[in-house]
Amino acid sequence: MSQGVDRSESPAAGSAGSSSGILAEAQRRRSFAVISHPDAGKSTLTEALALHAQVIDSAGAVHGKSGRRGVTSDWMEMERQRGISVSSAVLQFSYRDAVINLLDTPGHGDFSEDTYRVLAAVDAAVMLLDAAKGLEPQTLKLFDVCRSRKIPVLTFVNKWDRPGREPLELLDEVEQRIGLRPMPLTWPLGIAGELKGLIEVATGEYTKFTRAAGGATRASAEVVAPEVVAADEPQFWSTAQDEIALLEEIGAQFDEKEFLAGTATPVLFGAALSNIGVARLLDALVDLAPPPSEREDAEGRPRALDTPLSGLIFKVQAGMDRAHRDRMAFLRINSGRFERGMVLTHAATGKPFATKYAQAVFGNQRTTVEEAFPGDIVGLVNANALRPGDTLYASGPIEYPAIPSFAPEHFSVARCADAGKTKQFRKGIEQLDGEGVIQVLRSDRRGDQAPVLAAVGPLQFDVVAARMESEFNAPIRLEGLPYQIARVTDEAGEAALSSQSECEVLTRSDGVKLAVFSNKWRMDVVIRKFPDVTFAPLLAGTVTD
Repeated sequence: MSQGVDRSESPAAGSAGSSSGILAEAQRRRSFAVISHPDAGKSTLTEALALHAQVIDSAGAVHGKSGRRGVTSDWMEMERQRGISVSSAVLQFSYRDAVINLLDTPGHGDFSEDTYRVLAAVDAAVMLLDAAKGLEPQTLKLFDVCRSRKIPVLTFVNKWDRPGREPLELLDEVEQRIGLRPMPLTWPLGIAGELKGLIEVATGEYTKFTRAAGGATRASAEVVAPEVVAADEPQFWSTAQDEIALLEEIGAQFDEKEFLAGTATPVLFGAALSNIGVARLLDALVDLAPPPSEREDAEGRPRALDTPLSGLIFKVQAGMDRAHRDRMAFLRINSGRFERGMVLTHAATGKPFATKYAQAVFGNQRTTVEEAFPGDIVGLVNANALRPGDTLYASGPIEYPAIPSFAPEHFSVARCADAGKTKQFRKGIEQLDGEGVIQVLRSDRRGDQAPVLAAVGPLQFDVVAARMESEFNAPIRLEGLPYQIARVTDEAGEAALSSQSECEVLTRSDGVKLAVFSNKWRMDVVIRKFPDVTFAPLLAGTVTD
């Protein structure tokens, strides 16, 4: 298996540290995430993209069969057992003359907070649609995040090798429900479930695909003359030509400005499991997706790409290497050139942070990183002091906007199931809190021995329980609390709620006080009773509403 980035093709080789060299390297980068509803085929597409870039030898479905491997990007045991992505993975590889940074995100809605953090580290997104289901709830929520962050979106209509809806109907849904003007780049020949091949809308070129056995290797592609296709598939060819003509009439041609502005989306059709249309998606990402651009700091001032190194920690993950039990922080490079061993400053504390152990991540596999450029993701090992949202910089102090927390909707008290494992229990809860796996709240009523875990979705509790047992040898018992909603408050709110029922105030590990209520009706009653007390929504809460 080949993997990683071949820097010998770099247009700035030998001068990468110069301003022009940094800008040239940044221009090669394409950093994106795939967003979708669960079961739309996100992990399968991730694997297929790596397969077409020739960085893995064969792709595998999440539930491997007939000797097929599990998905490379789904490395956690729970992911393999349940067939879902619950962690974030980073795949970096070369394709053509570009360096691709593909960030695989959790597909399950219970982990939308983790996905939100990942979207802080990308420059574009691929919105994956199921040909039979179209836009689904989790896709809509994640698209809202892309829109709020002004992230350009390409659309890939997946599973066209299975029964599904009409292509024009799907395009109409995209335009009507989320206001994106669809701009098809390819068009399917044959109805969903009977995919014959793909037509290039701009040129009319037709490509016929032959699926590889089991879909584990790339499908063979053959360009076929239009007259041959018209003779072999007269009905499908006629229908496709009529539909493409209609697209031209309604002005569905590609417009780069609208795409980059987030008002239109290029659309491609295919089948990730059969590896059909995936290479065309890779080409579209290289040709159309934007390279990294300067990012604004917390004060709204842009940081030029060729200024000294700076970056944002968007993800912290432990347990990826069972042999070493280390903790890795994922740093998105926003400016400058990263060199392994350089000493950076942790903006939150002002303390130095050495980068001797810097690694590139390919699923759960690692290689040492010697240098990186804007748009790249670097894994920093033994990053115990770092949390999601932290800024690191080399010189020229800067702090990027913090990544806000989502409003939790589920609450449980965690207790150590084995009194002899108290030390491991505390360490595990502290570490999972630092990773952002769960929000940890404390109260005088329960003490430090029984922290309250707050989650966006209940599946987060399953992850915590599994990791506490497997990584820290500290099984836990969880006791649900009857709260459904949280608001930020202060000491005045804490005093006011001390005499109220069906609510209380808990303190998050970062010092923020959260008022939690049994339901919205109870919260509204309390707010009316104490009109001068602060009960503010969490900043990112509106994304999940």
